[in-house]
Amino acid sequence: MNPTPGPPEIPPGPPSAYPTSPALPPSSPVPAAQLAEPPVPPQGPGVVPPFAAPPTEGRTKRLWWGLGAAGAFAVLCCGGGVASLAGLTVVGVRAIEEQARVVVTDYVEALQHAEYGQAYALLCDAQQRAQSPSDFAATESLAPRIDRFQVQSIKTGTTDGIIVPVNVTYSTGSSSTLSFTMAQDRGTGGLEVCGVTD
Repeated sequence: MNPTPGPPEIPPGPPSAYPTSPALPPSSPVPAAQLAEPPVPPQGPGVVPPFAAPPTEGRTKRLWWGLGAAGAFAVLCCGGGVASLAGLTVVGVRAIEEQARVVVTDYVEALQHAEYGQAYALLCDAQQRAQSPSDFAATESLAPRIDRFQVQSIKTGTTDGIIVPVNVTYSTGSSSTLSFTMAQDRGTGGLEVCGVTD
């Protein structure tokens, strides 16, 4: 009895032009520490780093511009401070001169109107210690009566301090220039008459 024939055998064909890939190894789990690390940039010429360096072009110029502006600001501030100080000095000198003019005017007017108590109150402490109000009134009452007067330009910065010249014309027709020396009162800080010379 003949055996039942099986399917005919297929002859092997020509070899494939495509190479067969080797078997891949089984995948292993990747540790979590490796997943958290950033990738290392490749090294070598022509490789662009992940973060570009800041541009340095113009940095020196901007630095010098900034320093120049700061210097100009400092000069303006200092110059303004010096100008302000000079202005305050001028204003202070004018205020002192005006105060001296007012005190001398009040003093001479008090003598002109025989108001000796008011004139005595405008004297400095040294003059008031030198004579009492009654002695002052007695001395001034014997002097020629003042008809008119004119305060002249005040002299400051002298060795005697502040000097106020006053041209005085008496009722007798004679005239003279009196120089009033001013002093600052220690209590009030105001100016007072501390001496009169012809």
